[in-house]
Amino acid sequence: MRIGCDLDGVLADLNRAFIAVARRRYPQLDVSTVTAADEVAAAPGVAEDSPEGVTEEVLARPADDLVPVALTRAQMDETWKELCGVTDFWETLEEIEDGAIARLATLAEAQQWEIIFLTSRPGSAGQLVQRQSQRWLDRKGFRWPSVYVVQKSRGRIADALALDVVIDDRPENCLDVALESKARAILVWRGAAASVPASAKRLGIGVVPSVAACLDLLVEADRSATTPVDLVQRLKRLLGLGSRAAAR
Repeated sequence: MRIGCDLDGVLADLNRAFIAVARRRYPQLDVSTVTAADEVAAAPGVAEDSPEGVTEEVLARPADDLVPVALTRAQMDETWKELCGVTDFWETLEEIEDGAIARLATLAEAQQWEIIFLTSRPGSAGQLVQRQSQRWLDRKGFRWPSVYVVQKSRGRIADALALDVVIDDRPENCLDVALESKARAILVWRGAAASVPASAKRLGIGVVPSVAACLDLLVEADRSATTPVDLVQRLKRLLGLGSRAAAR
């Protein structure tokens, strides 16, 4: 199985670091529904390239387990400027679920999964984003990680790399995958189950509450699958999904 896995919001806790800087710089801000995890796509040097027709519902975010902050565009830019000025900033982040990366590494070896880590991180002082990300993953237990720093649609990338599964925390990235590739998109949604975009299931996007749950599901799906078609069918059953073609 070939798996694409996002970093920030899935494995790495960018939200905590971003919010800490934003609150220190702008202590007067009120809480709102904008979160740091939403703003990777708006970071310096990160381009947006999503399919047309993305709805507000699909772009909704879970906010109940994140600390949201209202920021203007200028404040957002200044916060990013400070973060990206930190030497090797991407190596300073914490893991969201302790031990998840080490478990992923163990399972990848045992199950013979090919893992490609996907990220849209902007550059920071120090080493290249790819090298920082590789060193961070290595320290967390995943040796020799393949990291692909992307700027374009995740769906096109999933198609080009012939991925079977893409794990992401952003609904619009999962939408890209669902519309532009044959890969099965799995959305890691740590907010309330009731706030999951209804469009996710209509488009055949699987939803899990954690990386741990996602890995359990992938192991179960891979247990008796002998072909890519078997794998997709098992994933759909385990995720409670119907035909993606019908969903479209």
